[in-house]
Amino acid sequence: MIWSLVRIILFIGIIALITFGIVFVIETGGEVRLSLAEKEYSFSPLIGVIGLVLLLAALWVAKLALGLMSAVFHFFNGDETAITRYFNRNREKKGFDALAEGMVALAAGEGKTAMAQVSKAERMLQRPELTNLVNAQAAEMSGDTKKALKYYKSLLENDRTRFVGVRGLMKQKLAEGDTDTAMKLAQKAFALRPAHEETQNLLFEMQSDSGDWSGARETIVTKVRKGSLPKDVGRRREAILAMADAKDLLDAGDVEAGKNAAINANKLAPTLIPAAVLAAEMQTLAGNKSAAAKIIKKAWTGNTHPDLAAAFAEIEENETSEQRLKRFNVLTRVNATDTETRLLKAELALADEDFPAARRALADLHETEPTARSLSVMAAIHRGEGAGDEIVRGWLNKALVASRGPQWICSSCNKIHVAWTPKCDNCKAFDSMDWKTPPASDDVEQSTRQLPFVASVLTASDSATDAVVEEAEVVSES
Repeated sequence: MIWSLVRIILFIGIIALITFGIVFVIETGGEVRLSLAEKEYSFSPLIGVIGLVLLLAALWVAKLALGLMSAVFHFFNGDETAITRYFNRNREKKGFDALAEGMVALAAGEGKTAMAQVSKAERMLQRPELTNLVNAQAAEMSGDTKKALKYYKSLLENDRTRFVGVRGLMKQKLAEGDTDTAMKLAQKAFALRPAHEETQNLLFEMQSDSGDWSGARETIVTKVRKGSLPKDVGRRREAILAMADAKDLLDAGDVEAGKNAAINANKLAPTLIPAAVLAAEMQTLAGNKSAAAKIIKKAWTGNTHPDLAAAFAEIEENETSEQRLKRFNVLTRVNATDTETRLLKAELALADEDFPAARRALADLHETEPTARSLSVMAAIHRGEGAGDEIVRGWLNKALVASRGPQWICSSCNKIHVAWTPKCDNCKAFDSMDWKTPPASDDVEQSTRQLPFVASVLTASDSATDAVVEEAEVVSES
């Protein structure tokens, strides 16, 4: 609207200047003399200006005539399209100018203006592969989805624009909520251009959302092959998808296929904690205890985690506390100064009712890292050493309000999760779970896994440590 007003003002200004010039020439008087072939011609200034304009017009007409003559000459010399090109050249220039104006209008967010200019270009150029795309995008910008759909479908007819047409239709279906059709179109776009990173990401997102784990793995493999994803990240994500597939197979009752998928996931990423836990559980169920122990030990070397320790404990369920303490040496001597290892050693010592050893293992963790778990262990140690109820209750009260410690936290949105998941249930980010301690303000959930090995070993109901375990569980549940 403003540009139209500016053009009108400019037009009026130019007319005013021309009028002023003519009046000035007339009022100036005098004459213009022209010498030609020893003859002299005199003109008034106005006639001189008109003559100059006519001369320029004659030169322009002569240029056109020469161009036409050249085209006719080439035509009679065998160039059958010379005359056609001559007459089309000016029209093409105007068409490309209109197309350029349409693209500028599109970039400026003026959808209707863009459509008007591109329609003009379409009439002059007769090149739908150039104009349909801009028309489709301009129609979308203007909210005319039906017209945009028509133009995107027309793009499918040309090999050079088919990918753009499929991609445009896919985005329209996503906007409409038709995810099934959008998935098929995304697969078609992916087949046309496997290296297109945006299509890769969009297809992977839809596949993982719908639980198409095998399809998502193929997409990840392609991303790695095309260089849009590092190999190590690709293998880890393959492992996550294989593990998700294993869980679905197990839920469906296909234990053998689920076991194979879980073991494959662990081979792809041996230090991925959930994959190691699931693979160890499958090996334990199959009676391959040594293989299960090997899986846990390798994962523990990379990441100490209570889930790994719990899975290692389940390998041998019917063992004494002394046997368990000895068997766990393969873990506790690795990363011996790590917080998780020290807590594990303290819990194992508690299960064996060796309270001095538990205190040595815990050391000053209850002061340097006062979590619900470390404080509950201190309560159990004090109870085992014969401290009074008031002291034990004091430690448990501290545990009640203390930080829960490390948890599964989404690195994209910082949402705390109770358990590890392939995708964040808040922001839907894939492979974003980190095991870390949240900020104090976010650590609102106070329940914890307390003394996981004590309860499984102690059988004496009148044991002092058994009593404190039960009390800790009550604190945790509250």
